Amino acid sequence: MALKLLLRDGLREAMIEEMRIDENVFLMGEEVAEYNGAYKVSKGMLEEFGAKRVIDTPIAELGFAGIGVGAAMNGLRPIVEFMTWNFAVLAFDQIVNNAAKTLSQSAGQFKCPIVFRGPSGSAGQLAQQHSQTFESWLGNVPGVKVISCVDPIEAKGLMKAAIRDENPVCVMESEVFYAMELEITDDGKRTYSFGGKKFEADGLMPQDGEDVIVPIGKAAIRRAGTDVTIVTFNKMVFVALEAAELLKAEGISAEVIDLRTIRPLDHDTILESVKKTNRLVIVDESWPMFGVASEIAYQIQKYGFDHLDAPVTRVNSADTNLGYSSVFVEEYLPNAQKVAEAVKNVMYVK
Repeated sequence: MALKLLLRDGLREAMIEEMRIDENVFLMGEEVAEYNGAYKVSKGMLEEFGAKRVIDTPIAELGFAGIGVGAAMNGLRPIVEFMTWNFAVLAFDQIVNNAAKTLSQSAGQFKCPIVFRGPSGSAGQLAQQHSQTFESWLGNVPGVKVISCVDPIEAKGLMKAAIRDENPVCVMESEVFYAMELEITDDGKRTYSFGGKKFEADGLMPQDGEDVIVPIGKAAIRRAGTDVTIVTFNKMVFVALEAAELLKAEGISAEVIDLRTIRPLDHDTILESVKKTNRLVIVDESWPMFGVASEIAYQIQKYGFDHLDAPVTRVNSADTNLGYSSVFVEEYLPNAQKVAEAVKNVMYVK
């Protein structure tokens, strides 16, 4: 029997299931309770768990993030929702200076099992202050783990793993894909549907009744290929899959890897793929300077240099702030044509 799941439903199911298991788990954030969440991820949770475990907060990210960190240090397991990670910049002092350092600064006496979650990246015409991608910012911080996955069933499994983790975990979601539907057939074939488009990818079919926990720090191969490796994450996975279809028509077989986790980073899966394909293109929605793509490029040139037949190439968003105009948005972001062109460059074909 095929399984169907929306991204927002997968995230909600993960939180509900963990809150039923452990009474120390609770959710807090702006509009998570009475309004059912800005993106309806927490729909129905207030009715089931009550106002002591699903808590509406003031518009004060630094304040409620601090309350969450204090609660985690005292034995609770908070889930802190930011309406967008752009607003979480106000709370970075709590994430970076407190949550990330609690274990080491206390010499192991205090743990900080807390999840910070919300949408990251561009979501259309939201202009400069609401379109930033924060995986590389948070991935730079020792002491936190960073998840960035939009596959609904795997996002559910990763969210459950994050809630159970003894460390602070930052979960980067996608505003534009909350309503994306995933259908998994009995043979494991995945079909993603959103915005009138459909994409096919590979994966594992969870067993009936299985408590699906996806390990943090393990990438997934969404499409097998032999000529070039395309590494990406979050909504850029679908850009890479679209590019792979374009390249297939030109006789180029692309392997698409979905990182799923930014920190820790699954270097081994990338390296094994590059050993096979001998070429690497990294697609990263963040700005090009000092980002996830730069780190991957460094690791592969260090450990996989002898396997490369071309320089590692990256496709990023433009090195500028995103303007409001729809024309700017299209030009700013990576797209399938840009990725396909980058692949052909490393293939030395026109």
